[in-house]
Amino acid sequence: QLQLVESGGGLVQPGGSLRLSCTASRFTLDYYAIGWFRQAPGKDREGVSCISSSGGSTNYADSMKGRFTISRDNAKNTVYLQMNSLKPEDTAVYYCAVRVSYSSTCLRPNEYIYWGQGTQVTVSS
Repeated sequence: QLQLVESGGGLVQPGGSLRLSCTASRFTLDYYAIGWFRQAPGKDREGVSCISSSGGSTNYADSMKGRFTISRDNAKNTVYLQMNSLKPEDTAVYYCAVRVSYSSTCLRPNEYIYWGQGTQVTVSS
């Protein structure tokens, strides 16, 4: 069974940093665009960032620009989300997901075909 696994979440103080990882079992991420999403309690799932299969194209939600960086290492079959200058409002469960191809709409969740189970990020003093 195809599986995506997120890791790297945890508790961090405001202003701190975390790096999330997304890996896959039983399939290769190389050919797919990857998105990161988050969902806070009582809120809709929100697009955070996305990256093309080659890593040459990326997109970020406005509130993450300049603070978050998405990258991928296809040799390690892993996609990363480096999160800096974290704020309490970044608290959420973060998910990675796979879609067939990259597009300008990749921050929308509706075209993703596989999802991970999520990793909790809590920003609090």
